[in-house]
Amino acid sequence: MTKSLFPGFDGLMTLSRREGVDVRPTLLRVLTDLYVQASTHSEDEQRQFIELATRLIDQVDDATRAAVKARLAIYPQTPVPVLQKLGLVAAQEGRRVPLARAIPTPAPAPSPARTPTDAEARMAANMAMQPNEAAEIHDMFFGADASQRALILHNLAQTPLKAAPRIPTVRAKRAIQILEMAAIAGDVENFTVELGDSLILPSRVAAEIVDDAGGEALAIAARALDMPSPNFQRILLFFKPEIGNSVDAVYRLSRLYDRLSDRSALVMLAAWRGSTLAVTRAKYQPSLHDSERQRARAGASQTRPSVQPGSSPAVRTGNGGSDR
Repeated sequence: MTKSLFPGFDGLMTLSRREGVDVRPTLLRVLTDLYVQASTHSEDEQRQFIELATRLIDQVDDATRAAVKARLAIYPQTPVPVLQKLGLVAAQEGRRVPLARAIPTPAPAPSPARTPTDAEARMAANMAMQPNEAAEIHDMFFGADASQRALILHNLAQTPLKAAPRIPTVRAKRAIQILEMAAIAGDVENFTVELGDSLILPSRVAAEIVDDAGGEALAIAARALDMPSPNFQRILLFFKPEIGNSVDAVYRLSRLYDRLSDRSALVMLAAWRGSTLAVTRAKYQPSLHDSERQRARAGASQTRPSVQPGSSPAVRTGNGGSDR
């Protein structure tokens, strides 16, 4: 049954139970990676993935579940039962509603329920991105090539993950002016500082966006600021000479920018912000854990003083003689 997607799955699960080694998180990650590498799947492959993934999702840790959720949220061919298991769609979505039996006497038909709009559905979902999910999307984007990045951005427009709020118009206009002047002057430092301040990003992420060789990250940042297309093109020409000197690169990024939706940019902005929390937690968790252990050892090593209150301490002579 599991031959085409994950050979030896049942054998590994048996080994896990016998040897006491929990391989389920690794199995789910590998299974997911194998599934999203292909753009289409046969019915048998889809059935196998649904059966295995839905079984493992409830049996793995939160970090593994978050990583898998982030990958499958932006993959267009994720099966509905798996989306439901991860909470990415409503629990009843995709199920057929049984028809009522015929009624002998016609009755006035009730007014049909209004179908919620895409915006209302996303607001109802209100799925705030967890730090691990944000870090997974961040790493996936910066590790992808140009075509893969375009596909990721296209899928982000459809995902129910919560987007970052829009940058206030007055602040965004001021940022656009400063960024364009810094780009014309070739001032990388001030450009990076202004980009981080306007998008509420740490300097590390702002520098990563500025240094991105492909230019797609800069396009996302500009779209999040609602930058007009001519301003973005001028920034490309002056600030990114390796791109500005290539007609094909400028045309490709300009076309990407014109097609990039505000929602895709703001979801990616939320991922950039959330990934910072994941990095911070990972950085300080070991030191916090060590501090707790040191405090515990210090408390355990404290002993009662040997001299009780009210008693006179013994006085030793300098030559090691008897006490007086």
